[in-house]
Amino acid sequence: MNYSGSITDVEGVKVGHRSNLEAATGCTVVLFEDGAVGGVDVRGPSPGTREIDLLRPTYNVNVVHAVLLSGGSAFGLDAAGGVVRYLEEHGIGYQAGDVKVPIVPAAILYDLRMITNKIRPGADDGYAACVNATAEPVAEGTVGAGTGATVGKVMGYDRGVKGGIGTSSVHLGDGLMVGAITAVNAIGGVYDHRTGGVVAGPRDPDSGLMQDSLALMTSPDFKKSVIDQGTNTTIGVVATNARLTKEQANRLASSSHDGLALAVRPAHLMGDGDVLFGIATGKHGPDVELNRILAAAAVCVSDAIVKAIRSATGLGGVPSITELSLNG
Repeated sequence: MNYSGSITDVEGVKVGHRSNLEAATGCTVVLFEDGAVGGVDVRGPSPGTREIDLLRPTYNVNVVHAVLLSGGSAFGLDAAGGVVRYLEEHGIGYQAGDVKVPIVPAAILYDLRMITNKIRPGADDGYAACVNATAEPVAEGTVGAGTGATVGKVMGYDRGVKGGIGTSSVHLGDGLMVGAITAVNAIGGVYDHRTGGVVAGPRDPDSGLMQDSLALMTSPDFKKSVIDQGTNTTIGVVATNARLTKEQANRLASSSHDGLALAVRPAHLMGDGDVLFGIATGKHGPDVELNRILAAAAVCVSDAIVKAIRSATGLGGVPSITELSLNG
């Protein structure tokens, strides 16, 4: 089998984007039309979420049908209504009496600053993302929930660079897959976990070169923080085709944050709303080594974050790292 390096390499996963380049916002839906076991881990102190309590081990419902990742800050949670409408129309949901109720957890990021704060993803955008969803390789960069994303803002928004959305996958042999998709809008810089090198960071006002966010923040010369509180966030989904329990899916979500911390430094700051979902489609079979899946999840998330930044194009006056390289 040929693998594309996308989360859609995981059997039972589809992804669709809805992008609004004129308003610098959008949303991304990850569909599990046959249902999947879900978990979640919220590490950012400033999250915006919907229906995540259902994913915790002590709660009753064990299945999810989609996860929505959206721009628009808290307003963007409205897009989940369109995902619910789409799934209901297609007879997909949790059987509750005579009704099938689609279970659609969601998380948002803040992108209201780039071009306009008046246009945000709504129900029609969530529905359109579902219509666009396929199992084909996923578009990356300045699309979907990553349309208005930015990173490297420890010295302020005006010195940041373009964020975006990225995806990756790891094949563990015998058809066992792990994949991730992330929308990256972090305060911190982005680093390549394989080399340790800076991928994205604040732009130096004199040279225009990108700086090391972690080194800046831990320097004794860092006099005053200019970070915008609550206006950032990295959100994403990690999926496997393994059969996992709800407790194991929550552990998958938790371990996935290791990959976030590998790629985003510093991560989980007070203005970040970092949320990662862990999903198991159960298409592979019962005998899996959970530790290998957890390790692959960290790699997938880290790779997806780096790919998001390298695939991004500039928007709203915020340059991408590719543009900075060409100009340098």
